[in-house]
Amino acid sequence: MKTILAVVAILAAGLAAAAPAALVEQTVTYEHAGTTLEGLLVYDDALEGQRPGVLVVHQWLGLTDNERMRARMLAELGYVALAADVYGQGVRPANVEEAQAEAGKYYGDRALFRGRLQAGLAQLKALALVDPDKVAAVGYCFGGGGVLELARSGADLAGVVSFHGSLDSPLPAGPGGVKAAVLVCHGAVDPYVKPEAVQGFVQEMETAGADYQLIMYAGAVHAFTQKGAGDDPSRGAAYDAAADRRSWRHMQDFFAEILE
Repeated sequence: MKTILAVVAILAAGLAAAAPAALVEQTVTYEHAGTTLEGLLVYDDALEGQRPGVLVVHQWLGLTDNERMRARMLAELGYVALAADVYGQGVRPANVEEAQAEAGKYYGDRALFRGRLQAGLAQLKALALVDPDKVAAVGYCFGGGGVLELARSGADLAGVVSFHGSLDSPLPAGPGGVKAAVLVCHGAVDPYVKPEAVQGFVQEMETAGADYQLIMYAGAVHAFTQKGAGDDPSRGAAYDAAADRRSWRHMQDFFAEILE
């Protein structure tokens, strides 16, 4: 009988160890210049001690299910993920016209854009679970351009990853101005980011002496990581499963180099 009980106990312990840990999701509010921002924090509660943190910056529709999904995927990889909010609590564009207007406020005021992103970064780095020396940021479309603005501002973080983001800026980095490593995942035939913008970005990073990588995915247009963009590349924005898969792997390799 004792032997049977011992075997049952061992099996139970093994099953408990094998069971996947539940991800913890928490709404997080923080402020910038008097505006309340509302993000989503996701982490694996089975891990102990501090771990690297990743800021996730949304596309022009604001904080949506896409960024929440990416935050969960990052948490499953062992990171503390904070899906940041640039627009403000309750500001969630309902259509393309509203999104264009909202995003335009920040494209037209890069100092404000950077300030909102810095607020999210500070919120992430202040968390007890996060190793403040091992923090990165990823962004999609509008957010992809945003994380590059963070890098240009000289923000203190290990690296940034831009997925199909804008590459130009009215406030380009000067020599020595980019402290973070940079990975740009770009659709090779993205009609919204012209070849001259790509070349300008390369020249900017070279002038800044930045540690940067630019990876271009054949046949991919804008929004290639977003299933909601549809499957018609002729529209200029479309999901591309191969580019999505490859860019996520490239991000993981990049993080293994800069965060672990």
